Amino acid sequence: MAKEGADMTEETEYMINKNVGKEPENVETTGDAKEMRAVILAGFGGLNKLRVTKKAMPELQDGEVKIRVKACGLNFLDLMVRQGTIDNPPKPPVVPGFECSGIIESVAENTAGFEIGDRVMAFVNYNAWAEVVCTPVDFVYKMPDEMTFAEAAAFSLNFVAAYMMLFEVANLREGMVKLWLSCALLYLMSQSLGSPHVSNTQAIRDSVTHLFDRNIDYMQEVKKISPEGVDIVLDCLCGENTGKGLTLLKPLGTYILYGASNMVTGETKSFFSFAKSWWQVEKVNPIKLYEENKVIAGFSLLNLLFKHGKSSLVKSVMDKLLCLYDQKKIKPVVDSLWALEEVKEAMQRIHDRGNIGKLILDVEKAPTPLMASDSTETSEAGEEEEEPEGDNDSKERMPFIH
Repeated sequence: MAKEGADMTEETEYMINKNVGKEPENVETTGDAKEMRAVILAGFGGLNKLRVTKKAMPELQDGEVKIRVKACGLNFLDLMVRQGTIDNPPKPPVVPGFECSGIIESVAENTAGFEIGDRVMAFVNYNAWAEVVCTPVDFVYKMPDEMTFAEAAAFSLNFVAAYMMLFEVANLREGMVKLWLSCALLYLMSQSLGSPHVSNTQAIRDSVTHLFDRNIDYMQEVKKISPEGVDIVLDCLCGENTGKGLTLLKPLGTYILYGASNMVTGETKSFFSFAKSWWQVEKVNPIKLYEENKVIAGFSLLNLLFKHGKSSLVKSVMDKLLCLYDQKKIKPVVDSLWALEEVKEAMQRIHDRGNIGKLILDVEKAPTPLMASDSTETSEAGEEEEEPEGDNDSKERMPFIH
């Protein structure tokens, strides 16, 4: 039988307040204890498909903990989910989001090691953008005492993915030349490798040896600096950058694809962008890979967790990263905090590539009045008329070499 913390006793309140340290919070929210606020994706498309609504709280299952959410991470993948450009998307309506942090308010059977009041961060197979989530303990990790909820929501997915791509897939060693095709991941990588913490644009420039605009012929620039090529290419763009990355690899080099953001151009799914990106991908010839001694790989942390059953491997990586955090060698970077009702504006900031660091949905943050009236609905059922959706041409990302 689950141990419930929803009907707060004095003992539970004391336990929670004791554990939260510098951030004492009440677990209960106002209103009906059986309902919660959540971001709902009513259908695939533009920003107008997102609503904040009341919905029933999830039921706790065996092996799960129920978390009162304090903060949620927002990723570029969430934009692709909203547009329906991922493989096998869930049928809407659905609550988006894959990572969160908060306080455990109840536990089911077979959840040894976790108690009511524990401060935790967790991976969730959707449903993270809500006041309450239930998730198996295999995907839950205790937060360090000094870590804030916003930092925890910025930590799990990005840091684990960065570490695993570098050390588990690419076997990074000292002296290797790395080519990053993502500004955001670049900054994270520099943090993972223990670079000094600095802010915003200065952080990027101080984290790399050379910085290029991808609109120029960066292949020639890379070859001038490293004539033999690079050891590792990390590509979240796909499209024409795939062929460029493979061409730049040294023998025994590794190319890793971990996203396809070139498919996202306007606010809604573009079949032209999808087709263009697919057409520009160089068709990989296994014989050519064999002859050139090159390695091509893909990486999806969420599939590794939820489809491939590698939660124990991910936990071992998380333990290493939390040790680095405790030693003050790495620290998550939070770009900005947004209320649930401000999710549209937060998504637009990611779409515009305007952030350096993680965007966080702060569940307890009060929205600005204009944003609140635009994003809030009282039920899941209704949908407003389609708003005109502009082209919203994307700003270009830049590749980096370190």
